[in-house]
Amino acid sequence: MSQNNTNILYVGLDVAKLSLELHLAGRLHTLANDAKGHAQILKLLRRHPQTHVVCEATGGYEQPVVRALHAAGLPVSIVEAGRVRYFARAQGQRAKTDPIDAAVLSAYGTTFHPPATVPASPQQQRLADLSQRRRQLIHSLTVEINRAEHYTDPLCRRQARQLHKTLEKQIKQCDQAIAKIIAEDAVLAHKAQRLDAIPGVGPVVAATVLAEMPELGQLNRQTAAALAGVSPYNRDSGGQKGVRHISGGRRPVRCALYMATLSAVRYDRILKEFYLRLRAAGKKPLVAITACMRKLVILMNHLLKKPNFSLAH
Repeated sequence: MSQNNTNILYVGLDVAKLSLELHLAGRLHTLANDAKGHAQILKLLRRHPQTHVVCEATGGYEQPVVRALHAAGLPVSIVEAGRVRYFARAQGQRAKTDPIDAAVLSAYGTTFHPPATVPASPQQQRLADLSQRRRQLIHSLTVEINRAEHYTDPLCRRQARQLHKTLEKQIKQCDQAIAKIIAEDAVLAHKAQRLDAIPGVGPVVAATVLAEMPELGQLNRQTAAALAGVSPYNRDSGGQKGVRHISGGRRPVRCALYMATLSAVRYDRILKEFYLRLRAAGKKPLVAITACMRKLVILMNHLLKKPNFSLAH
């Protein structure tokens, strides 16, 4: 950000399904989480020359107001809720209400100066929405298949078959819509082609990664692994050496990487040799697979960052 952080007024915005709590210059404003409330927020923010809004990811309820702020050209940071809660506890703040959370978000922004969240393009937003919908449909299909095994009544069985077909049809529709979005966008099409060239990475995995991790290709190795949730963290204290565990990250990306890696360790020479070397060294299968997942996402990031990099090996 080119602005001097000392001149920026960080504004906390706590988002609920129906309401918004805005902490602006020491004052609290309660507004509705609808178009009218979003317009009121913009009006309040225009009274101050340099503002930077900080809010938490709330499962999608924050998206309409974030889009309104982005459309007005205002910087917004969507931060991880867990980090803000730890920050509040570090300040001795154990109570949790919407007004308190809004004030804590203001203080968090003032202290850490979080980078602004880059607004998604319409194509990127639609790709993310369709990717999420596809995951939901697959989950529903899996649940219904498991239930159908126990049905004995003919009506239940018939309904289960009908629902099964409907869900499969809708999954196919999502696949077609996702493929169309990628094909019609030159940048996305090029990225998908680069990722699809990796053994084990097919169209579904490539689309999931592009939808859920649009930053890929602009990251360093450590950040790419951390965002995918495959970066191990130490748990040591004094002379005790704990077992390292992966933590955080974006679950859809991690799941897609897992499925891709199961195939890649069979058909990609480098990943196969790496996996077998780890197993020979005594690593458990899941630990070795996770290490290969980390290698895979780093390779993806490198492929998108370096257009001239070749997979030939």
